[in-house]
Amino acid sequence: MSKEIPIEKFLELSNNTPIIDVRSPAEYEQAHIPGALNLPLFSNDQRALIGTIYKQKGKVKAVTAGLEIVGPKMVSFTKFALSLHSETVLIHCWRGGMRSASMAWLIETVGIKCNILAGGYKSYRTYIREQLEKPFNIILLGGFTGSGKTDLLKLLNENGKQMIDLEGIAHHKGSAFGAIGQSVQPTTEMFENLLYLEVSKLDPSKPIWVEDESHNIGKVFIPDPFWLQMRQSPLVVINATFEQRVERLVRDYGNYPIQNLMVSIKKIEKRLGYDKCKHALEACENNNIKTAAQICLLYYDKAYNSQLVTRFGDKLGTMPSITFDPAFIQAIIKQLELIASNLNKNPKI
Repeated sequence: MSKEIPIEKFLELSNNTPIIDVRSPAEYEQAHIPGALNLPLFSNDQRALIGTIYKQKGKVKAVTAGLEIVGPKMVSFTKFALSLHSETVLIHCWRGGMRSASMAWLIETVGIKCNILAGGYKSYRTYIREQLEKPFNIILLGGFTGSGKTDLLKLLNENGKQMIDLEGIAHHKGSAFGAIGQSVQPTTEMFENLLYLEVSKLDPSKPIWVEDESHNIGKVFIPDPFWLQMRQSPLVVINATFEQRVERLVRDYGNYPIQNLMVSIKKIEKRLGYDKCKHALEACENNNIKTAAQICLLYYDKAYNSQLVTRFGDKLGTMPSITFDPAFIQAIIKQLELIASNLNKNPKI
């Protein structure tokens, strides 16, 4: 017989047990527990129909209509469960109600044990929001556009250091050009689910390196409690020359269709100014990506510098900084570890 389990136990078991999400495809696409498999009891239209019948004719009529819909699907549901080759599965719907209970009953008829998430997906969302409000030992990596923040984060990760790649989770690099070369962004809700998944793997007492980001990354937003922690966290600035940053931008974006770059440049026309935007677009048309990058970089430098001055004022000059060269990554990691140690001793630096 299936049993309800709390979210903490559910997530613990999910490391080695398949999760079946029986909500509708639309609910699943909006956001879901990372790794969960969608086995919808009803299609989007069927779910809407059952809801209408429930409101207009009551529970009994709605259940009867639901059984008529589910009946022909029962064999396919059990075949899906058996194909997972697991003695136990985890099941949830929106609030831990009839959908998950019905699916659990059916799957258990073919000998598979089922655990149902108490409170459903709603309890998962409540839980992860609470977890993202907890204190973390965040240290921000900042620097002007093209200074290599994401590259350094990846190298830190490869060398066993804790980091969160917010732009990687968001499928966006955070500027008007950020969507180029990226897959479709998740919803903000799904971004939060994925962020919690990464956070859950880390030791919150040890330094967690995170890129200095705005509240939004493309169309998704960093959860308020986590972002407010970021804004209150110490910042380490990466130094890189203007030419080094231009080279990195040319490397990162130069292989994409010129039209994509031009569309992104047009997005910042008002902020660039008409003449600069025109020159950048002409450079693109002449396949001169370097000149276009130089023009755009001047705008982003001004914007980021203004933001830093607003945030840190006269303390900006005291911010710890590093010069990032991938050829000397071990030396840089030691330098960052020393900075992190000093920041932990003097968190107001």
